[in-house]
Amino acid sequence: MIVMDANAALAIAMGLDVGDALSLLCNKDERIIAPSLFCAEVSHSLTKYIRGGYMESGEAVACGRDAVSLIDSFVDDGSLWIEATTESIRLGHSSYDMFYLLLARRECATLFTLDRRLQRLCEDNDVSCVCSIKA
Repeated sequence: MIVMDANAALAIAMGLDVGDALSLLCNKDERIIAPSLFCAEVSHSLTKYIRGGYMESGEAVACGRDAVSLIDSFVDDGSLWIEATTESIRLGHSSYDMFYLLLARRECATLFTLDRRLQRLCEDNDVSCVCSIKA
């Protein structure tokens, strides 16, 4: 099983080299999950691309649809938020990222992320993570 964060999904949806590399690591029968905050993070990132002049609105919506369609099922954040808060404080890291790390840990899944700091945090906490891809 794979837990996919928003930046990894957008890299795949945008057809970036790093996204293509991540796609190659996905088995066809492997389930991909994400916390429900994933959609908000995709929306936030795409808004930044549009405002920065890197994408047109229609292109961003299509990209967002492709990114969201990669996820087989979303896990309700309500089951993660308390632990995400406490781990965020304990580890000194973003609570948003904790949702992904905790979901991967709970499901014995591999986290797909391009966030180097999150990758290191996964390594330090024995959470499986794709860490060799350069972003």
